[in-house]
Amino acid sequence: LTQPSAPYGSRSSGWGLSERLAINVSGMRYETQLRTLAQFPDSLLGDPNRRVRYFDPLRNELFLDRNRFCFDAILYFYQSGGRLRRPANVPLDIFMDELRFYDLGEDIMNRFKEDEGFPKEEPRPLPDNELQRKLWMLFEHPESSGGARIIAIISVMVIVVSILIFCLETLPEFRNERELREVRRERQRDGRTTLSSSTQKPESSPFQDPFFMVETMCICWFSFELVMRFACSPSKMHFFKDVMNVIDFFAIIPYFVTLGTELAKSKGGTPSVSLAIVRVIRLVRVFRIFKLSRHSKGLQILGQTLKASLRELALLIFFLFIGVILFSSSVYFAEVDSQDTSFTSIPEAFWWAVVSMTTVGYGDMYPVTVGGKLVGSMCAIAGVLTISLPVPVIVSNFSYFYHRETESVDSQEYTHVNTSLWEKEDEKARRGICAPMNGTLLAGLCAGEQRRGNIHSQEPMVTQV
Repeated sequence: LTQPSAPYGSRSSGWGLSERLAINVSGMRYETQLRTLAQFPDSLLGDPNRRVRYFDPLRNELFLDRNRFCFDAILYFYQSGGRLRRPANVPLDIFMDELRFYDLGEDIMNRFKEDEGFPKEEPRPLPDNELQRKLWMLFEHPESSGGARIIAIISVMVIVVSILIFCLETLPEFRNERELREVRRERQRDGRTTLSSSTQKPESSPFQDPFFMVETMCICWFSFELVMRFACSPSKMHFFKDVMNVIDFFAIIPYFVTLGTELAKSKGGTPSVSLAIVRVIRLVRVFRIFKLSRHSKGLQILGQTLKASLRELALLIFFLFIGVILFSSSVYFAEVDSQDTSFTSIPEAFWWAVVSMTTVGYGDMYPVTVGGKLVGSMCAIAGVLTISLPVPVIVSNFSYFYHRETESVDSQEYTHVNTSLWEKEDEKARRGICAPMNGTLLAGLCAGEQRRGNIHSQEPMVTQV
């Protein structure tokens, strides 16, 4: 004999909320009270009309073909009134899939992402103009279309060619003529030219240099890409705040500075930029390699890892600074009485301390006394311990961002099997379910229908996969 059932959730049926519900998750059986699940009525297990889809009348339980290890955290979420903690042995992408299945709510998902260290996803606005929107998608979102992918491939190829030219022009057979021309220009600017114009060898124009011509073509593409993205950007202020756009801007500045210098020289003027400044400006070109991060997920993950690990990196530098001061001072006073020592002062020992603590050990400076060797041994051991402390945190951050970036790829490759009884939720489809032995689970849902035993005779119970 069973007690007459009352509508689920009614205030006059407090006995119904204290009734237990059995939940079978892939063979692992759990039991909890209905009032525990009723704390979150908008979730899958808290809504009677939604959890009824997984009810097994033969065993009088809910059956969920889901991850068992994740359900421990899901059930604790209901029992604790909203505390959600991911198990240590469950990957982030799997746990996120389970949260979407149980539908705990958007607020709970956002709070969980904040606890896991997810940065807040800023909205990415699009231009209002149709033409600007298409151009913005072409240059800013390579995954949007085939044309955008082609533009991204061209951009990557131009970046690689530019970096290759930057490296090749430093070869001795290509470097001598350029450096000779720059030295002559430097002497002419300082008034130190001793040879007459008749005895000087005519200089080759830099505009005829094949490296300069290839660099010009690369800069034309970079400038065109930057101008198009700036003209089509929905927010000009946000465009300048983006770090990648700043890198794109400074990647083309050295070329125009060099071009202005060459044009001033070709017109007979005296260049106002010294040789040292020209070389520094030319060195800025190497930062062009960071443009690849716009098209490389790996570089983006590395940048996100370094940004999230700034505190650990600062702590590592602080530890190294203390160790360098301590051990350079110790090895100086340990070697001060030796005639053959390389440690003539404490600042001279800074390099040795850095090399020893980072376990590089060039051997250009080394202690010769017994006390100095003891200090060197302690310096090497302390360096290993100092570096090993913050590194696991940085590695953990890298692993986290890597799994987060690959989560979307996994969700496209793998799809969970649908274990629902119905693909569409409507009242007509619900009439084919069976009456449970637990009266309060489906109370009010099948009211007024004729039951025969424990199973309706209208439709058999089937599971669609």
